[in-house]
Amino acid sequence: MMSLPFFGLFLALVFAGAGQRTLAILVWLVSIGVLLALFRLHATDPLDIVL
Repeated sequence: MMSLPFFGLFLALVFAGAGQRTLAILVWLVSIGVLLALFRLHATDPLDIVL
C-alpha cells in the first residue's frame, strides 16, 4: 500500500520529463494526497501493547 505514492511520484517525474507539465503536477498532487491519507491512517492506528 505504501508503494502507491512512490509509483505516483515516479509517474509524475516521467510526465515532467516528457513535457506534460500540467499532468505531472496533477499526478504529483494526487500522490501527495494519497501519502497524507496513508499517514493519517498510520498515525491514528491504535497500538496493541499488553503491559
